Parts: sequence; C-alpha cells; structure tokens
Amino acid sequence: MNRKTLVLPAVVGLLAPVLAACGGSDGGSGGGDAIAVGTTDRFTITKDVPAPFDPAYAYDIGAWNIMRHTAQTLMTQPRGDGEPVPEAAQQCGFTDTGNERYACTLRDGLKFSNGDDLTAEDVKYSIDRAVSLEADTEVGKVLLSTVDTVETKGDREVVFHLKTADATFPYKLSTPVASILNKEQYAKDKFRDGFDLDGSGPYEMKSESKNGVLSKIVFTKNPTYKGSVKVNNDKVELVSFEDAESMGNALDKGDIDVMTRAMAPEQVKKLSDSSQGAVKLVEVSGLEIRYLGFNVDAASVEDKAVRQAMAQVINRAELVSRVYGSQAEPLYSMVPAGITGHSNSFFNKYGDPSVAKAKQTLKSAGIDSPIELTLHYTTDHYGAATKLEFEELQRQLNASGLFDIKLDGKPWDIFRPAERRLEYDVFGMGWFPDFPDADSFIAPFLDEDNTLKSPYLNQKIIKDLIPESRSEADRLSAADSLTEIQDITAADVPLIPLWQGKQYVAARDDVTGAAYLLNSSSTLQLWELGRGVSG
Repeated sequence: MNRKTLVLPAVVGLLAPVLAACGGSDGGSGGGDAIAVGTTDRFTITKDVPAPFDPAYAYDIGAWNIMRHTAQTLMTQPRGDGEPVPEAAQQCGFTDTGNERYACTLRDGLKFSNGDDLTAEDVKYSIDRAVSLEADTEVGKVLLSTVDTVETKGDREVVFHLKTADATFPYKLSTPVASILNKEQYAKDKFRDGFDLDGSGPYEMKSESKNGVLSKIVFTKNPTYKGSVKVNNDKVELVSFEDAESMGNALDKGDIDVMTRAMAPEQVKKLSDSSQGAVKLVEVSGLEIRYLGFNVDAASVEDKAVRQAMAQVINRAELVSRVYGSQAEPLYSMVPAGITGHSNSFFNKYGDPSVAKAKQTLKSAGIDSPIELTLHYTTDHYGAATKLEFEELQRQLNASGLFDIKLDGKPWDIFRPAERRLEYDVFGMGWFPDFPDADSFIAPFLDEDNTLKSPYLNQKIIKDLIPESRSEADRLSAADSLTEIQDITAADVPLIPLWQGKQYVAARDDVTGAAYLLNSSSTLQLWELGRGVSG
C-alpha cells in the first residue's frame, strides 16, 4: 500500500477526532487554481496488475485512496475517527439482535457522474460482482466473506443477509470493495482494466499516464454528488513521484502545494526542527504497522523455533531509534496500540531481546546455526527508509551469531505478485487498516482467505475466535477472543510485528484543511483541502 521538505516551518498538531461535516458538495472555499498534492504512491499496469482501480480487484491503500474520491459507498469513515456514518445511504443499521441482517435506505435522487440513476439494484450488482469475481488479491472474499445474499426492496432499500454475526459489517461497507458501480461501465464477469474509474463520489477523475505508469490524476468536483462530505475545493491534482526526495523538491519549488505519504524520516525531522517558512508540518496519529511475514511451508522457516528465535532476537526499540526516531514506536502485536483489543502479546511471550534465549530455543528444537535466510522487501512502496530498516534487521540478526541474513529488494510491482505466489520465505510488509478495528489487523492475515495467501491456517482462530469476536457489537466485549488470537500468533509466529508509525502532512500556508487530509487509517480526504488563510 504507498505515498508524499525542506527548509521550512513546523506547526505540529495531532488530528482530533471530529465527525464528518454533513451537507454534500455545496459550500467551501472552492474556486482558484487546482490544489496540487504530491504522493510517492506509484500506479502501474502490468500483466500481474491489470486493473489497479477496479474496486473488486485493488487492495492497497494507494488505490483505495483514489477510489474513495470517485466511487461512493453506502457508509464512510468519518472525518477523524469513530464509527462509520452514512454516505450514499440515508440510514443503515442492523435489524436483528444477532447482527446478521443489515439494512440500508439510499439517499433520494442519487446519480452516477454520467447522469444515470443510482438505485438499490446497483448496490446489489456491485457487491455480488465483488464477491464473485476471482482476483489474486482476494479483496472481496476477505472483506465480504460474511455476506450470504443481498436483497433489494424497491429502488432505495437494500438488505444484507449475513452468514454469521458480523458487528464490523458497517465498517466493511465503508471500504472501496463495497463501491457502488454502474453496470453499464463495469462488466459482471471481468475486471475493468486500466486507470479509468467512475462512480457517484465527490469527484470525477481523469488520469495521465505513459507506458502504463500513472503520473497524475485530476479530480474535479462532481456537481451531481449527494453524500455526507463537504467538498472545499473545485479541483485537486494528485501527482505521483518516484521518491520522497523528488516530491520534496517539487514542494520546495512550488510545483505542488501539499505532500503526504510517504515522506522520508529526514524530511520530517527537517520540517519539525524548522521555525520559519512557508510550509507547515502536521502530525497525525496513525495506525500504520510494519511486520515480517513467513511462508510457514518453506523449508527454511517451517519449524516455528526458527521464527520464535527471530522474534526473540529482534530489538524493536533499537530498530525504531536507528531508522525512524520519534516517528514510530515499537509494536508487539499485529493489533496496534490505540485499537480496542490491543495486547502486547509478543512482549508477554518473549520479553526483552535475548540472544541466549533464542539460542536455547534453537538448541531445544535441534536446529543448527547460523541459519541462512534472505529477507525480501519492496524498494519503492513504503519509502526510502525501508532499505535502512532491513539493513538494521540484518545487522541485529547476524550479530546474534544465530543467523546468516542476506537482503533482496524489489520494486512493488515485482515484489507483491512474487510474495503472493509464495516465492519468499521471509518478507517485509506494511499494513494500513481497512477500518479502525482490531478485526482489520487480524482477519486479513489469519482468516482462511487471507491477503498474504499464507498457508498458516489455525482452525481455532478461523472457526472459533474470529467469529466470536465479530459477534460482539461492543468491541470491549470482544477483548478475550482478540487477546487469545494475539497470544496464539505470538506463540506460532506466522508474522512478527515490528513498529507502529505516525503520519505527516506538509502544506503551504495558503492551504487549509491539511490537519484532516489523512485520518488514522491513512484514508486520504482531498475534499478537506481549500485555499485561504491557514490557522
């Protein structure tokens, strides 16, 4: 999933939770030149990734942040954090006590940007399409796995009948996989290849690309939009850069007005240390995590003692300090701090880093050391610091004398398909949640149809604990099930959590709304930006 200096000022503030402003696309500062936003997200069309913006196919934060502006969903994540609110829907809610039947009423007079009416049948068509299409990303099967059937009642009522209780279902309807599509533009039995994307969202979009690589997207306010967000501008240009340095240079020269994911750590520090200038830095609380994944069927790591020894040796605090400084925090569970149900399961299991304990773990399992492994990572998807991060992991593991680690970095368009084909024994990944709930840090990795194609399938987690956690509308009541899942993960080590990061936005003084450009789930909200005097 991916994204966006300099000798400028720093106004650092945390993004406070605030509900989305109601009222559609009227109002706001509007007018003026397009606001140019930089990102290091890279979008390419390849044989392995033919449909980067089809909601039934795409499953990464960069693509989702494009979709959210163009294709509407029934629900949406609010301006800050909190439970989802109606978007294309006028109202939604469970109609039974068991959280197995969910009904929505659409807003009156919804239209796609081409003028076609949007009805309940379009909602059903879109959900059925996402579930039925076979994608190597498995996005529909991961997020809509609890959907049994979709029923329509007239033009404005939709009822979702679920296979099992799922208190997180409103969140899932706020994700782009549940985008409402026009069947005249999206075939039922195949993906829509290319960079085109159409819907009923706040903006219409036009893309600029060359040789299958996207360079810019122009978002123009959709005059027919009816929804919950207030659009504060008429046009935004999202410009894709190869790296954080070139993005920073563009901000420095005035070619862009805003930059966001993924700024390099040194850029953030420079802006934080600066006291004067024409650019402000905004710090946003984040739920981004990084982790190591394993193909547990691979001969080199199939014995969990090898994975446990790695978990015992890795010094997260030292990793964060050396590479990210104050911009990240050590993480001891796949569920980050700040999310209901978080437990420091890896610290509880392994305590402080210890070579002696790791050595004993390997000895007890009859495994000779040093163990030769290659750590695979992506060179261009999470920012320039990823290489430094893996060099530090290599240093720590090799210094233990228990491992002989080599590194292999590949661009995302090569790395991600290879990882899903299980070509890597050990690999590094980042995760931005689909929605701010513990389920979004558990099910995508540990459920049967997981996004990693992982062969690690723990039946107690899949059959008992995930369904138990989803049955609790009060997420505090799901804590016991969630904690047990995290404890099992720490013991079996199909994944090793590494760190939880903060988010940053840099914006020129005449751009307003930068504090709300990203929410904690890294959802990009371009409609928040405007021109004026920034406070």
